[in-house]
Amino acid sequence: MMEELLDDAKTKMDQAIVHTQDEFATVRTGRANPGLLHRVTVDYYGTQTPLQQLAGFSVPEPRLLVVNPYDQSAIGEIEKAIQKADLGLTPSNDGHVIRLAFPELTEDRRKELIKVARHLAEEGRVAVRNVRRHTKDSLEALEGDISEDDIRRAEKELQDYTDDAVHRLDELLEHKEAELLEV
Repeated sequence: MMEELLDDAKTKMDQAIVHTQDEFATVRTGRANPGLLHRVTVDYYGTQTPLQQLAGFSVPEPRLLVVNPYDQSAIGEIEKAIQKADLGLTPSNDGHVIRLAFPELTEDRRKELIKVARHLAEEGRVAVRNVRRHTKDSLEALEGDISEDDIRRAEKELQDYTDDAVHRLDELLEHKEAELLEV
């Protein structure tokens, strides 16, 4: 029972890290990155459809992202969806593909994006701590069935998992900050 709780906690902490990493991908840097469009949904024949199901992406040069729709009749809807997503990018449509030019980031914009990244990292840390708290409560509820020594060992192991997860989140944040400050 104790091992199941610890394994479950480790899995949930890993999921929190992956989620935070995905969130970091949506924070725009000066480079073209298809991950920025993962949250964009398009009204495709009355159904909200993720953009990656309707188009292919390519990055022919560092500051240009090309969206190539599989169905050319959807190009107008895709362009509208990108504009509505408020990504700070203006799509240009030539009838076949949509081009997204990434402007150079200003120093102020870089600082704003670093604040956003730090906030996302803190949300990830909070998620990890919540997993630890819930697991610790579950372990303490087992106190009658399992010896106190076993519970203390499990709590120490849980704390080690937590420290490792927070350390990994901090490393991801450092990497993202370096990426944002890169000129």
